[in-house]
Amino acid sequence: MATPPKQIPKPAAGTKKGKAPTKKRKGIRWGRLVLGAFATAIIAMICALGIYMFFIVNGNKILNANMNKLLDVDESSIIYDVNNQEATTLKRGVNREVVEAKDIPEKVRDAFIATEDRRYYNHFGVDFYSLGRALVKDVVARSAVEGGSTITQQLAKNVFTNSEKTAFRKATEMSIAIAIEEKFTKDKILELYLNRIYFGNGAYGIKAAAKTYFGVSDLNALDTWQIATLAAMPKAPSVYNPIDNPQKSRERRAVVLQLMEDQGYITEQERAKAAAVEYTPRPIAKNQDYAAFTDTVMEEAQDVYGISEDELLSNGYKIYTTLDTKAQKIAEQTYEQDKFFQKNASDGQKIQSSMAIVNNKDGGIVAIVGARGYKTKDLNLATSNPRQPGSAFKPIAVYGPALESGNYTPYSLLTDEQQSYGNYSPRNYDGVYRGKVSMRDAVAQSINAPAVWLLNELGPSKGMEFAQKLGIQLDPKHDRNLAIALGGLYKGATPLQMATAYSAFANGGYWYTSHTIVKILDDKGNEIAAYKPQKNTAMSAKTAYYMTLMLQGVVQYGTGTSAKFDRPLAGKTGTTNLDLKGLEKYNRDVWMVGYTPEWTTAVWEGFLVTDEKHYVTVGSGGPAVIFKEVMSKALAGKPPSQFQKPAGVPDPEQPPNAISDLTAAYDPVKSGVTLNWTASGGNVQYQVFRKGSKDADFTKLLDSAQANVLDFTVQKGETYEYYVTALNTDTNMNSDKSNVAAVAVPADAATLPPLPGDKTGAGGTDNNGGKGNPNGGKNGSGGTGGGGTGTSGAGTGNGTGTNGGTGTGTNTGTGTNGGAGTGTGTNGGTGIGTGIGTNPGGTGTGTGAIGTGGSTGTGGGTGGAGSGADKGAGAGTNPPGNAGAGGG
Repeated sequence: MATPPKQIPKPAAGTKKGKAPTKKRKGIRWGRLVLGAFATAIIAMICALGIYMFFIVNGNKILNANMNKLLDVDESSIIYDVNNQEATTLKRGVNREVVEAKDIPEKVRDAFIATEDRRYYNHFGVDFYSLGRALVKDVVARSAVEGGSTITQQLAKNVFTNSEKTAFRKATEMSIAIAIEEKFTKDKILELYLNRIYFGNGAYGIKAAAKTYFGVSDLNALDTWQIATLAAMPKAPSVYNPIDNPQKSRERRAVVLQLMEDQGYITEQERAKAAAVEYTPRPIAKNQDYAAFTDTVMEEAQDVYGISEDELLSNGYKIYTTLDTKAQKIAEQTYEQDKFFQKNASDGQKIQSSMAIVNNKDGGIVAIVGARGYKTKDLNLATSNPRQPGSAFKPIAVYGPALESGNYTPYSLLTDEQQSYGNYSPRNYDGVYRGKVSMRDAVAQSINAPAVWLLNELGPSKGMEFAQKLGIQLDPKHDRNLAIALGGLYKGATPLQMATAYSAFANGGYWYTSHTIVKILDDKGNEIAAYKPQKNTAMSAKTAYYMTLMLQGVVQYGTGTSAKFDRPLAGKTGTTNLDLKGLEKYNRDVWMVGYTPEWTTAVWEGFLVTDEKHYVTVGSGGPAVIFKEVMSKALAGKPPSQFQKPAGVPDPEQPPNAISDLTAAYDPVKSGVTLNWTASGGNVQYQVFRKGSKDADFTKLLDSAQANVLDFTVQKGETYEYYVTALNTDTNMNSDKSNVAAVAVPADAATLPPLPGDKTGAGGTDNNGGKGNPNGGKNGSGGTGGGGTGTSGAGTGNGTGTNGGTGTGTNTGTGTNGGAGTGTGTNGGTGIGTGIGTNPGGTGTGTGAIGTGGSTGTGGGTGGAGSGADKGAGAGTNPPGNAGAGGG
């Protein structure tokens, strides 16, 4: 029988299948784990090495490429004044003063180390202990709430990275910190840090902060509480500075003091004393030095030279300018004093003002005030706010082009009459119209009507062309009208434009483009920009000189006397009318533009928005006073110079000299006021002006070729004033007014004009007198025996006669006024007399009766001329027995 196959027994229940092979695989697994761990360690080491290399290489690369950013903490550009002295800086809103490590007190170092990085001297740029603690807090909070940065890392972040909390930024920051620690000592790093950090209120760096909050320049003078206050700020400057948040600042200060005590830097007593101090806030200057001037520099650098603001604020340029720091400070100090300005409006708003001073010789801006209370980047009202210049524009639009035409001089007579030009009806501000006025007086007294009349004669285009030559571009459409004569411009003009334009009058007819920048050097001393003088010819030297002569009159005796001080000075005021009902006597804008031989200054004053509550009440006297205050003090100490007459330019032909000896007296015989004065030489016509007690002003009475007149139109009981001017009929130039002569007419005076023939000769003697009427002539007296002497002149003559017979005689007389008369008579003959007066004289006849004894005779004579107003005739009779004639 066959044997059955051998059965393999099954493993007992609970027995693991393949036990022996399992032991073998376990050994292999552990080996793999060890191998894997080793490999991981290698990889970790490689990664760590890579990270380390990244830290070292990347940090050094960034640091080396930007080392200047770390070391050159003061990157602001420096502005130098006209004397090449450092004046101020252009900065990115940064107020920073650098301090060296040796000047940082130990307690200041201790305070910042205790607060910001207690292990500062024990790490190499990164404090892994602090970093680990920060990571734990971040994990717990599930956000990046803790920085864990060392002082070195803060410095790296401040200079090279942004404030964003990302892993990459943090890694970069750490790498740079390590690189910094490799290159610099701990003291140098702390110095760089303390010069970099921000302390609020525009203060960068420990020294600027000490000055800002405590007025302390020397850090060694800081008290413990002040040091702790400063060390409290970097964590959050806007929150913990003592000016903006005094309570939070004090609380944070207490924390810093406690940290300093805990770390052994101060005692408990020092801590308590410093914590108890109350801080008294200091006023913070919100503005940098010479703000308007520095803003003008920045605008010019960008507009003229193409240098961006960012470059100016970060490249450390040296900018040489035209700034006169003395003038700028005086101007700013003046604008800080309310007494120089109109009182605030009813709502408290301040009136505004701006000023520009220009050097006549090169166009350099000496000083500039952008506004009252001007701050950096405010609207500069001196350069960017055109306003209506009013009468200050008359020399530019009217009198300049008139002189330049060659048809007018400062003494030319202009029409001063109220008249309209189409729809335009200008008025004189005082309502007085003089008929004729010299250009010189029209300028000095700022009379409107002559200016408009003259521009109408020239044509508005002439005024526009002249303004353009002076750098003021008028609107070709809207300004082509007569309103520009009075400064009514479509866009207006700025103080800088007005000062630049007027500088041509002071400078012989040409002006230079206004500028602040002379040259700009980069941080290596290379010149990257420079002003190239731009000389602009606007008018002849003759026109400029004549204009200066007239504008000197404005400040000597005209509307600009408030601007006068002890230097040669010329200028013009300006006002623009307020067209609000009931407020017409006030102004919108008021100006003073004036110049010495050295500088020209323009001052504007007004409200930015004019309405029923905001308008000017001070007139042009306001800016004139500001002008005087600034210019007199700014020029003090500088040798004065004189306005020079250009070579080859004659003095303007002047009018006749003014009469100075006018007399006036009432003559009861003539029933009028006689006026007498010394005659002027040459071809002169006299103009007589009179003003009664009831008259508002003088009016012209008459013209005369003679140096004496009779005013027979006076009224009894009235008082009169007279003055006389002399007009040269060859040059059409008028003298200034004479002295004023006053006279009172008696209340009982005969005041009617004299009737024809009512003035008689005196009776003669020896029965040979006669009576005649020369009608206003000055009468001669009758002769004796045929001879006679005139009352206005001497005369001699002889006559013969016989009783019962006939005879002839002649009588000759002369008179000062040239009257003439003849008379003949026989017994009962007739006589004829003629007189010539100044207006002119009259004629008269006389008839003699039969003489006693039958005497007969004839005579002739020449007597004084009459001063009657009209021609007339009259007759008279001689007493019986008289025969003869009286000359008139």
